[in-house]
Amino acid sequence: EFVQQLLLRGDTVEAGVRSPEGARRLEPLKQKAGNRLRIHALDVGDDASVRAFATNVCTGPVDVLINNAGVSGLWCALGDVDYADMARTFTINALGPLRVTNAMLPGLRQGALRRVAHVTSRMGSLAANTDGGAYAYRMSKAALNMAVRSMSTDLRPEGFVTVLLHPGWVQTDMGGPDATLPAPDSVRGMLR
Repeated sequence: EFVQQLLLRGDTVEAGVRSPEGARRLEPLKQKAGNRLRIHALDVGDDASVRAFATNVCTGPVDVLINNAGVSGLWCALGDVDYADMARTFTINALGPLRVTNAMLPGLRQGALRRVAHVTSRMGSLAANTDGGAYAYRMSKAALNMAVRSMSTDLRPEGFVTVLLHPGWVQTDMGGPDATLPAPDSVRGMLR
């Protein structure tokens, strides 16, 4: 949805996806957009994949980076925590955006806008956690929130704006069909 809305407003998009072959919704957009959309393999949990992505994308200026990759992890109660799943969730949700941002800094420093956005979740809020559980997801998003707070401080002297965006409970593969917000509305709000 990000890609679709960015293309509609005239932007050029470098889309990173785990499996380009499986990104069926991007192919029709690519046919319409032509060279304004390039699709790249990107596993935010893999250093080599992130380096390859950045090498392909940072051949010139990059104005905006949107870190949108995420996994839910297992929604376990305290006694059922799966530590391997938790580590994987942290690798994608907390370390992935940090890894991608670091790799993309050369292109971002050449960009006119210097914007970095990270999709987080209200579930990463310490104050808003009244339900408990969901340890892997909650903790990984809280860690992302802290990383972005530090990143914002570190990059501000260079004119960067680094933000966290909460998409709401969105009707996606992760959010499920009972979610309250259609993806187009969520993305429209985040881009605004």
